Amino acid sequence: MTGAARPQGHTAADPGDGTRSVLVIGGGLAGFSTARQLRALGHTGVIRIVDPEGLPYDRPPLSKAYLLGHTDRAGLLLADADWATAHDVGILTGTVVALRPDAGQADLADGTVLQADVLVLATGGTARRLPIPGGDLDTVLELRTRADADRLRAVLRPGLRLAVIGAGLIGAETASAARELGADVVLIDPVDPPLVPAVGPELARRLHDMHADRGLEVITGVPTSIERHGAGHTIGLDDGRTIGADAVLVGVGITANTALAEAAGLETEAGVIVDERQRTSHPRVYAVGDAARIRDSDGTLRRRAEHWESAMNTGHTAAAAIAGVDLPVHGASWFWSDRHGVHVEGVGSMTGPGSTVIREIDGQPAIAFRVDDDGYLTGCAAIDGGLAVRAARRIIDRRIRVDPAQLADPTVNLKKLAR
Repeated sequence: MTGAARPQGHTAADPGDGTRSVLVIGGGLAGFSTARQLRALGHTGVIRIVDPEGLPYDRPPLSKAYLLGHTDRAGLLLADADWATAHDVGILTGTVVALRPDAGQADLADGTVLQADVLVLATGGTARRLPIPGGDLDTVLELRTRADADRLRAVLRPGLRLAVIGAGLIGAETASAARELGADVVLIDPVDPPLVPAVGPELARRLHDMHADRGLEVITGVPTSIERHGAGHTIGLDDGRTIGADAVLVGVGITANTALAEAAGLETEAGVIVDERQRTSHPRVYAVGDAARIRDSDGTLRRRAEHWESAMNTGHTAAAAIAGVDLPVHGASWFWSDRHGVHVEGVGSMTGPGSTVIREIDGQPAIAFRVDDDGYLTGCAAIDGGLAVRAARRIIDRRIRVDPAQLADPTVNLKKLAR
């Protein structure tokens, strides 16, 4: 933890001033959403986004449509130059190396000093490296940025043996796409099955079994080393086994980019600490997206959220606070993922107290519901069941009691339960 100050207590919004200049540091979804929402709320002050990669782009397609060649660089863009011009949002290509919050200044690597009344940190995260011998090899691939996806796509070819370490959302998506491109994929994870906290054990089992059904080699084990031998690699496991591969990709989550905040004296603890307005321990600085970690008004530190919708929502909240309007009310958290031709969605929490109810379709678990001891739905996950998840979200947000027997019955229309 750094910094002694704490975010100030929650109020509906900060006093708004529509003429204040805003500098957003980071051009991912969270930063872009902040700028876009400020303009939607009528903010007339100068708004600029600065990012090493220039125009803001979307990341979820990197492991799916972009890797497979179904969309191109332009298709990734959240906003193009015409949008920026039309909305009077300056987009600068550059790397911020230091913040001076008291002065409202950000120093760029090329010596440029940017000035703003409000600074918004949207610095995101960096792909986590394995803390094992060889984990820092420059030939070990990751998938976090467009450049990462380009590097991986250049390597993939039919017959290439690709080892993917980590079978969570990114690892599973990348393994699926690589297999579709003809690679021979070995997927390594210490847990069998992964994703139980996200979707429950029944759906996690079905999803993980899809890998072997599609021809992937699935290994349960803990990597302890990665060695490079010429053009190939050898992965050592904790049980003594070794796995050979032409290429290795690691997908084991991210580390929040907090260095700028720490150096500027802002409070951090596995993320940049913010209040419910996304304001940091300095009143002129906000933080949004993957790097932000909310402290509730009662002092509770939430876990960082690293999903697409959360990034957008935090941007909208910060924009409302900066604009001085009521903060938006967001529904239960939601995520999605794709693998092997199926679509996965989840909402709420599948890990709280209570019991799990399974709805089967065609003899297989298709929808999982988490119901607490008082009969309220707290979470739902589904395979190819987006409509069910949307209905479940309404049920969660409206605090409607549910009958587990109706949840399990595939003839019951969940939309009717949400009314």
